[in-house]
Amino acid sequence: MEISDQEILELIKTDANAGFKLLLKQYQQPVYFHIRQMLYNHDDADDVTQNVFIKVYKNIANFKGESKLFTWIYRIATNEALNFLQQKARKNNIPYEDVAYEMSQNLEADVHYDGDEIMLKLEKAVAQLPEKQRLVFQMKYFEEMKYQDIAEITNTSVGSLKASYHHAVKKVEEFLLPD
Repeated sequence: MEISDQEILELIKTDANAGFKLLLKQYQQPVYFHIRQMLYNHDDADDVTQNVFIKVYKNIANFKGESKLFTWIYRIATNEALNFLQQKARKNNIPYEDVAYEMSQNLEADVHYDGDEIMLKLEKAVAQLPEKQRLVFQMKYFEEMKYQDIAEITNTSVGSLKASYHHAVKKVEEFLLPD
């Protein structure tokens, strides 16, 4: 049984620990998957997911309810993952635009990766997309999010997201289909 965001927030006000446990139960796995899609590595995604929920815990009192709790948490998760990619690029002295692709090259060696050969090709194709297209494609295709939710998370218009997704699909198709 899924508990509503409002019920979670009300419980956090009366019993912070119990409320936060419910929040974790509801969001930890999907947030981890969202971050994993961006970082391509279990250990990195696990670390960033922990950082996300530390930030959520510290800032939940500031949540005003102007957006859905889900999109608020996902915005934090997306920003944390993008910051991680920037740090990884600086640390490894590679261009930021290439860091996701470089990380995707290690998918086969990741014992936590369970995709087949076709999925591996798809992941590598997506990793070559520009950041915005990659992010929109991952959220729309893999996570099946609605454009409106993606718009709230990324602070982008729905029209722009649809165009980015369309271009991303074309580029992925070009990569996957033989000449």
